[in-house]
Amino acid sequence: MNDAEPEPLRTENPEQRQLFLHRHLPELQQLEQLIAQARSEYPQQSQLRRLAYINCRSQILPIYALTLGSFDPQAPVVAFVGGIHGVERIGTRVLLAFLSSLLNRLSWDQSLHQQLRQIRLLFLPLINPAGMALKLRSNAERVDLMRNAPVNATHKATWLIGGQRFSPRLPWYRGHSDSPMQTEARALCDCIRQHLFDSPFSLVLDCHSGFGLRDRIWFPLAGSRDPIHHSAEIAALVHLFERSYPHHNYIVEPQHHSYLTHGDLWDYLYHQALQQPERVFLPLTLEMGSWNWVRKNPLQLASFMGLFNPLVPHREKRTFRRHLLLLEFLLRSCQSWQHWLPRSDQERQRFDINARQRWYG
Repeated sequence: MNDAEPEPLRTENPEQRQLFLHRHLPELQQLEQLIAQARSEYPQQSQLRRLAYINCRSQILPIYALTLGSFDPQAPVVAFVGGIHGVERIGTRVLLAFLSSLLNRLSWDQSLHQQLRQIRLLFLPLINPAGMALKLRSNAERVDLMRNAPVNATHKATWLIGGQRFSPRLPWYRGHSDSPMQTEARALCDCIRQHLFDSPFSLVLDCHSGFGLRDRIWFPLAGSRDPIHHSAEIAALVHLFERSYPHHNYIVEPQHHSYLTHGDLWDYLYHQALQQPERVFLPLTLEMGSWNWVRKNPLQLASFMGLFNPLVPHREKRTFRRHLLLLEFLLRSCQSWQHWLPRSDQERQRFDINARQRWYG
């Protein structure tokens, strides 16, 4: 642990802790095993930080940040984020499967070593460990972390879903207006600012589930219908993806096409990143369409977890495979960002017109 990390609250009984994780939070148990593998086998290519500690049922649960690859502050960065909503476990599991694949490939894949010499990967797969252990969308304080940023929608937010301050007993609670951001949200934002804001190019993929029959890739803004400053860069990235993988099955759109919200963490961070307009920061959200799992297996309706996660093992494995293509694409596009990002005014204008016609017409 380095000096910048928070001190743990108290010493735990290791056996009790492992029993708790096995019963309530196997995702954290798997993450710690992968972290141990990375630090043991690739100490020169990995770095670990504990961003915060969360109390849950007399247990102390850390929020981990694991980096792989280049430590050059000018290297492009891809951040993989999951577990912001505790009940959406599949997002964390997709990222853990991907991290496991990368670590095992490093033992033989020289092209991956070459990639990691040029880029940095940041894994934050479990931001809300207490919420996941308690099977909540919110954290243990009943605050929805994706409605917790101190930013309000500039267009009318969707009622209730867009965030509310009436009561923590209702879903989508933003927290009290005078309260600071929740520990988990603050830890995520601080880490993103530290690792991504100084890079000339950075991407984020935040993994969620629970909306619709189709998998969606959302980009900001969630609180406004206005085009973002980097609409040309988003259009260029989507164009690259669709040319490279024309048979993908994602709907790519700004989040406001689905609903508008207050307090979105990525809107908050995106606005802050614009203070350095010469740097490109593109946060994306993968919203896995969990209604499709329910349609295939209506028995999932009997379980709250079934509304957000595939409960049949072969469907979970199929989900891992389906999104591997997207995760690999983000690595490659980040590594080669200078070869596809629009640079000239003419290029930017062309992609900006394309974005406005496609998403803001």
